[in-house]
Amino acid sequence: MGHIIEGTVLVAGVAEGPVLASSEPLSFWGGYDQRTGEIIDRRHPLSGRVAAGCVLAVPASRGSTTTTAVLLEAVRCGMAPIAIITENPDTFLTLASVVADELYDKPIPVIAAEGGFMSLRSGQHARVQADGRIVITD
Repeated sequence: MGHIIEGTVLVAGVAEGPVLASSEPLSFWGGYDQRTGEIIDRRHPLSGRVAAGCVLAVPASRGSTTTTAVLLEAVRCGMAPIAIITENPDTFLTLASVVADELYDKPIPVIAAEGGFMSLRSGQHARVQADGRIVITD
């Protein structure tokens, strides 16, 4: 069975793929390998999982502008998530996507799903739409 989450578009785009979700914020600096897409923070619940090619759902980034730099390099290497869903607007993830669009013509859709974020689970399938709707199927 599926459901729709209404989100706020931070960076518009369309993507479809498996969900990789956590209720813990993620630090990309020291927590994400931009060459492989693996989450390398050994204290994070998603440690060892690969977010490249996934719809990554984390409530927020942890850290500062280094998040933008690591995510931007992941885009350049083809190892970034195909979309990012956050609980609330996240400046650093949004900035990385905007710069990725400018430099590489490869924006990452970023959606803030305030009301429906906690319903996201790894293993679900998500279709992120340009209007901010996220169609979830189990």
